[in-house]
Amino acid sequence: MPARWYRYSGPMSETAPAYREVVPRAPDATFTWRTHGYPDPLARWNLHPEVEIHLIRRGTGHYVIGDAVGGFTAPALFVVGARVPHDWLSDLERGERIDDRDVVLQFDPERVARLAAAAPELDPVNGLLARSARGIEFSGATLERAGELLLGIGEQDGGAAIAGFLHLLAVLAGAPEDEWRAVASRPADGAAVPASDTFAEAVDYIFRNLRSGPRLSEAARIAGMSVSAFSRHFARASGQNFSDMVRHLRLAHACRLLADPKRSIASIAHDAGYANLSNFNRRFREEYAMTPRAYRRLLADENHRPAEPRAQAGPAVRDPLPVPRSQAGGDEDHEEQEDEQ
Repeated sequence: MPARWYRYSGPMSETAPAYREVVPRAPDATFTWRTHGYPDPLARWNLHPEVEIHLIRRGTGHYVIGDAVGGFTAPALFVVGARVPHDWLSDLERGERIDDRDVVLQFDPERVARLAAAAPELDPVNGLLARSARGIEFSGATLERAGELLLGIGEQDGGAAIAGFLHLLAVLAGAPEDEWRAVASRPADGAAVPASDTFAEAVDYIFRNLRSGPRLSEAARIAGMSVSAFSRHFARASGQNFSDMVRHLRLAHACRLLADPKRSIASIAHDAGYANLSNFNRRFREEYAMTPRAYRRLLADENHRPAEPRAQAGPAVRDPLPVPRSQAGGDEDHEEQEDEQ
């Protein structure tokens, strides 16, 4: 094992806890680097005290970062701050797997901040660390260059790996304003999340059952909590209540399906978890101030550049979603969400 970093590649036990993720590394490691596929025990909703640089190499899907839900198309590069809940869910057919989907580098922000204090040339990195509390997505030349550097670090040891790491931080910190955007509307309150793997299992249950309709009562049962306690912790961790999160994920999935002109809107509504087409049209219009058909027409316009979600303000957007009217809501209506199929 190299003296200053730790490389992980491959599967872990299915029973390994990955919610409040414990990042394996040598005691004196500056950072960890690993790659894994999807699905994988490492690929789940989690948070940890390290800052994470995350490259998605293959596929399309949806991310959940703090209170933000959006779409990704590989290659996609994110920096997620310490204790910010996050997950990337790929669009897969049953039984499908994407090998080597993710390349992940994690580091202690306090150690890097001390390094920046000792080396004034690294001062811009402090800004990167501050911005990462809302999650950052990169695009353009920054995405391309940083992705190359991140992949290259996996082939390096010792001083060369450290040099590559510092180079990567410098590229990300110096990204032009039109090549990065803040993802979430506010910093996440990860410290408020219960430190139990059952809570993460409950969140995973929600993500796995979007089409069939996840039930708040079942998520609370999996977490070993009352419905009110689970609702409170879920809202503080994600920045959204239960019904808002389910709705945002379903409608974000529908937006991606609408890009296929061969799919009927009725079949897309069903795939997004809505048995009733009128209900789907109403929810879509309430969320995006347009009908699914109108959104499809926008996608058909090659010159259309998607508008940026209001709650995810930042310079650059690569996410083909219309403008949501809201990204978070108040207290959830338990019965309405459980009945909404």
